[in-house]
Amino acid sequence: MTAPQPPAAGVEALYEDADLLVLCKPAGLLCVPGRGPDKQDCLSARAQQRWPGALIVHRLDQATSGLVLMARHIEAQRRLSHAFAERQVHKRYQAVVQGLLGTVGGDWSEIDLPIAADWERRPLRVIDPVQGKPSRTRWRVLAQDTAAQTTRVELEPVTGRTHQLRVHLAALGHPILGDALYADARTQALAPRLLLHAAELRFAHPAHGGACAFAAPAGF
Repeated sequence: MTAPQPPAAGVEALYEDADLLVLCKPAGLLCVPGRGPDKQDCLSARAQQRWPGALIVHRLDQATSGLVLMARHIEAQRRLSHAFAERQVHKRYQAVVQGLLGTVGGDWSEIDLPIAADWERRPLRVIDPVQGKPSRTRWRVLAQDTAAQTTRVELEPVTGRTHQLRVHLAALGHPILGDALYADARTQALAPRLLLHAAELRFAHPAHGGACAFAAPAGF
């Protein structure tokens, strides 16, 4: 494996080879360009400055930090996109949520609540048992702060709906700290950013099929 590279325009490369890149996206940076000239700075644009032809495979919310996988060429993108679609890429996140949730060291639990777009309040999503798409999240407690009344959780999305982790935790009554979309004003104010981080990625290499595993600690 290639040694970790220094940041490229504020983006850290944990790994690179001829087929893929593993980058660590900072919170607040878009994955792809948005609408308008003020939303052109993004992870893909910064990556392409250093690795021409780099292609997005999946995305994180702008407010979420952590590991993002990119392809170096179209065939790698095709294979990695297929792996994501077939749920062959395993992702784990860490978050800090409001309130004391579960028991430290307990078993994995699962949230199974269907998610739909809230068309009147886009880009928000809602739990909708009629129109919602099946959505599943596994979670377990890593630590609790009884003084602050917060819980650090590890999350494993089984499905990949937009805002899934944020919506599911809010539906449990434990929104993520700093969440400007799904938390009340008090919970938003408890952190300067959304405390959600993509901490682990595991997948088969698109060229040779070997096991790849990467981790990046949360900065909160």
